[in-house]
Amino acid sequence: MKDLPAENISFTDFKLIGFYSLGEWRPLLFVPFSLMFLLAITANSMIIYLITSQKSLHSPMYVLIGLMAVVDLMLPIFFVPNMLLNFLFNWTGISLTGCLIQMFSLHFVGTFQSTLLLWMALDRYFAICKPLYYHKYMEIPNFVKFVVVPVIRNVLLVVTTVSLAGKLSFCVTNIIDHCFCEHMVLVQLACGDITINNIVGLLTVFFIPTADFILINISYIVIFTSVFKSGKTNMKALNTCITHFIVMSVTLTFALIAFLSYRIRNNFSPSGRVFVSTMYLLFPSCFNPIIYGVRTKEIRQTFIKLCVSQGKQKLTKCVP
Repeated sequence: MKDLPAENISFTDFKLIGFYSLGEWRPLLFVPFSLMFLLAITANSMIIYLITSQKSLHSPMYVLIGLMAVVDLMLPIFFVPNMLLNFLFNWTGISLTGCLIQMFSLHFVGTFQSTLLLWMALDRYFAICKPLYYHKYMEIPNFVKFVVVPVIRNVLLVVTTVSLAGKLSFCVTNIIDHCFCEHMVLVQLACGDITINNIVGLLTVFFIPTADFILINISYIVIFTSVFKSGKTNMKALNTCITHFIVMSVTLTFALIAFLSYRIRNNFSPSGRVFVSTMYLLFPSCFNPIIYGVRTKEIRQTFIKLCVSQGKQKLTKCVP
């Protein structure tokens, strides 16, 4: 294993050893993370199936929830299976190319998640504050005008971040104290100047999840003001907005703690840092389908009707 500094060596293969400090207890992490992975895959697959198969759920809001489920399904697939194999069989190896691909996949899909929440906030804004124009603005050609700029922003910033990381020489060590290839986890192993990488990474955090969070808050302030001024108690709308706010707040808090822990002096343990990084990716994937599925009346009722229908069909087949 090559892990000694060398000025004329740039490592192209790395070893992921997240939670290594737990020693013999480390394989036990397979249980909780595998359960969370199964929950994320099963719940999000069910949401996607319900929304795609039921015409009554083809309105813009449910399409956005379906897209969120697709994102929440993809994120764990990019890193959890490899992490579980690492826990059980100590399969730690990953190439530089594989690391960069994983980094791009995680950060691009992760940023798309926050942008989806912004689109949901726009949907609620038009539905509550501009109800007469809702269908006009939420038609695909018109709605694309609102979403194309955030998508271009996400692509440019993530591609720039990953490209700059790929140009570095890694001669400090080939040991990554993490379970997957996060941006600063890899960049801090470089033997050259990483100032530009730090700056671009921070700009990405500020211009994507933080900016989306600010815009979502602004839209919710306008929504709440409109509801209170009208004198109508639109509890469904308020509950939806509050749910979005809670999900975004928890995810952004985990993400900011993870990002800043590599850039400021702190007493954060390596295992604690890995746990926070894992949670900001895995937490939404586990709880978004529960929040949007269980708390959304139409999706909940459709699921119950589908279960009852399937149950009757099986009962009919069993009765001679």
